[in-house]
Amino acid sequence: MNHTRNLLSVGVITALFATDIMAQATLEEVVVTARKRSETLAESPISVKAFTESEIRATGIQTPQDFVDLTPNVTLVQTQSTGNSFLNIRGVSSARNSDLAAAILIDGVLLSNPTQLNQQLFDIQQIEVMRGPQGALYGRNAIGGAIKIETKAPGDEQEAEIRVGAESAPGYSVKGYIGGPLTDDGSVKYRLAGSFIDHDGYLDNAYLNEEADPYKDTSFRARLNWDVSETLTTDFRVSHSKLETQAFYFVIDAEADDTDTPIQVNNPGYNEREFTSASFKFDWDLGFATLTGITSYDDVTEISSGDNFNFLPREATYNFFNNDPFGAYIKFLTGDDYTDLSQNQFLEVESLSQEIRLTSNNETGIRWIAGAYAIQTDRYISTGGQIDRGLGVYNVEKNFRPQIFSDYFADGVVNDISPQLGVLADEQDNFAWAVFGQVAFDATDNVEVSFSLRYDDDTRENTTLTPLEYNVPFNVDIVFGETRKESWDALQPKLTVRWRPSDDWMVYADASRGFRSGGYNQTGVGSAVNYPGIEDIFDEQIADTYEIGAKGDLMDGKLRLSAAAYHTILEGTYFFYYDAVTNTQNLGSIDEVEYTGLEVEGSVLLGEFVTLSFGLGLTDSEITKAPAAQWLGNQAPLVSEVTGNIGLQYRAPVSGDMEFFIRGDYQHLGDTWWEPNNDSSRSPVNLLDARMGLEVVDDWGVTVWVKNAFDEEYNTEYSPGPAPGFNFLWRAQPVRYGIELTKWF
Repeated sequence: MNHTRNLLSVGVITALFATDIMAQATLEEVVVTARKRSETLAESPISVKAFTESEIRATGIQTPQDFVDLTPNVTLVQTQSTGNSFLNIRGVSSARNSDLAAAILIDGVLLSNPTQLNQQLFDIQQIEVMRGPQGALYGRNAIGGAIKIETKAPGDEQEAEIRVGAESAPGYSVKGYIGGPLTDDGSVKYRLAGSFIDHDGYLDNAYLNEEADPYKDTSFRARLNWDVSETLTTDFRVSHSKLETQAFYFVIDAEADDTDTPIQVNNPGYNEREFTSASFKFDWDLGFATLTGITSYDDVTEISSGDNFNFLPREATYNFFNNDPFGAYIKFLTGDDYTDLSQNQFLEVESLSQEIRLTSNNETGIRWIAGAYAIQTDRYISTGGQIDRGLGVYNVEKNFRPQIFSDYFADGVVNDISPQLGVLADEQDNFAWAVFGQVAFDATDNVEVSFSLRYDDDTRENTTLTPLEYNVPFNVDIVFGETRKESWDALQPKLTVRWRPSDDWMVYADASRGFRSGGYNQTGVGSAVNYPGIEDIFDEQIADTYEIGAKGDLMDGKLRLSAAAYHTILEGTYFFYYDAVTNTQNLGSIDEVEYTGLEVEGSVLLGEFVTLSFGLGLTDSEITKAPAAQWLGNQAPLVSEVTGNIGLQYRAPVSGDMEFFIRGDYQHLGDTWWEPNNDSSRSPVNLLDARMGLEVVDDWGVTVWVKNAFDEEYNTEYSPGPAPGFNFLWRAQPVRYGIELTKWF
């Protein structure tokens, strides 16, 4: 490993000394569609970080975590299971079982469920990360921003790629695509892409003497484009993904910085997520405008099971609960010497959505967009606790069989693998609709004014499906078949003024409102959980943001700069709270938080072959209204006060068509608070990723890579536990490295 670090260091130093300041090259022009129209990055009056195809390849982006790590004021917290990834943009965050903090679109189709966020990214054309409320154009959950991911469309010629890799877990991967025209005139084109990854994991389970995080993912995507006529085009896409890994391998400790306590769960855990997505999109040029329609369907299922508090082997848990009445009760029921618990969760979400949009075709005069959107979502979730008898964990699915204590005693012998202590089950029938529009015009030759407006209405109906025999401990507020119905709605306006004082500079200012619908915790927790801000229903979120920014292309295209400053008042900030008695994961609400921040980003050509990129994000948060007086003045949960990036890349020809490249990306995460009490913060984290290789354009390539090169030890999440000093920690992966071989056809 030291040899690898030394080699990378030598490569970076070589790149620096190879600088040729007089070179005539320019930065790659970046075209974005952040405002639903094509314009250069320097022209777009939005704080947006764009990753082109060349940058995606150079930085090795393969998951959302990879591009988030390169974006100031954006973080992603991974914990518990595959579907639990908490996106945070400028302090606006998601949490367990909540909607996303941003609208996530793949090929223009809005993801309907947050469990889909953490997926493999392959055969990607461009990624755009927009910061600040974008609901007026991007709709649901765009309260913190929007992320657009564009996969590569079918091309006019037959082409293919195969990429195989090996990594240090150990493990291997195979990725590739094939595509081109299906008809002689090229009007029908296809593209098939797939990804397979299988590795043993990197985090040691000291008790089981195996890795806690093995990973196996199989994903594919198919696209079919048909140019029906010169004015009508269609795009059909279907994708499927199945991921198998483990879950609930937490470590319990008092401090967010603890990395000494090993993972030692006696149940390895199980996590399986499977989703299928299909969409149909058409664009019809009507002359004066283009009519766009997007129909999409999503089906997501996730099963998670594993150890429960205190996430220790059964004999250690016995010592922990030895004098506890609850422990004595469990021992009485089972007759076992040891008292230990396990847990399970089942989630199924199915949705069908439709968007229709009309966009004017003119580039001058009044430019406008008008549209409507609707989505129907059916959601089922159950969570439960079990008695861990050392025989594994029973996966409770949607149609779980009756499991009550009397079932486990036959002739005085417990005869079940893992007796179920209780289950909370709820089903939701949700319908949301919206209408939206935007008008933009040139007030003068160098001033543009745009106004966007969206109205959202979200109705959610929750039905309690917890049978009486599962209501343990008994809660009178849990009534099987009881239905509750709530609606939330809001207007989301946005006003933007863009001024171009010269061809090289652009200055903008905007005021916007973002909205995220309220929702339900599991039935009965409001009366059972004694914690401020926790109710059966959590309310909507409203974010009012004021922003100013500037962008410029300087030094004849060799330097690109952008900066933005903002202030956001957010009503209803989420926080997470685990309740041990009901074994539930709950969302709580903080009445009001104020966020003030800054982003500065840039790229510069240091020579013909050397590119330096950098970014800095600052976010100061303050709780100004709260259900608990001791929270006032504290930092908001899940906010990293400072995020910073530096990337250095050297790419140059070495012989004929062969090119050598090396790139290093440094990331800094500042102090991070996790919960409204501010009991413990994680100290700054510094990470280095690097890639190096040779490539013959359009023929073959070889790349070696390393992530977390300095083997930084830290936790990706800290969550408050059921008692002081017993908080949940989720380990980050250590150093890992590998090699990739690519062949183009």
